[in-house]
Amino acid sequence: MPLMSLKQFTLAANEIVGTLPPELLKNLNGGIIVEPSVKEDGDYVVMGEYIEDPGLGSMVVLYYGSFREMLGNAPLDEWREEIEETAIHELRHHIESLAGVDDLSVEEDLELQRDTSL
Repeated sequence: MPLMSLKQFTLAANEIVGTLPPELLKNLNGGIIVEPSVKEDGDYVVMGEYIEDPGLGSMVVLYYGSFREMLGNAPLDEWREEIEETAIHELRHHIESLAGVDDLSVEEDLELQRDTSL
């Protein structure tokens, strides 16, 4: 199967986000951005990230390069599933931030602790 191009990735991300309830995007004034590069955090490849910046606002970044590294020549349906899962995950960070909670970050920290203890 062919590798999903950056253009195809961007179109798929826009299409997927367009199917989500608009309430999830409320106050996401920086929007959803596709970044061509790979992002790493220690030993982990970061697929997406929720950012709150006083100057730039709140935004979700999807790292195409990270998807490319992790999915490579996987079927395009698998790419789309991962884009959707990552976008929803990052939007959960956004919604939780609006609600003044950070439960997902706590879950992620616990998962990292489990992974490093194995």
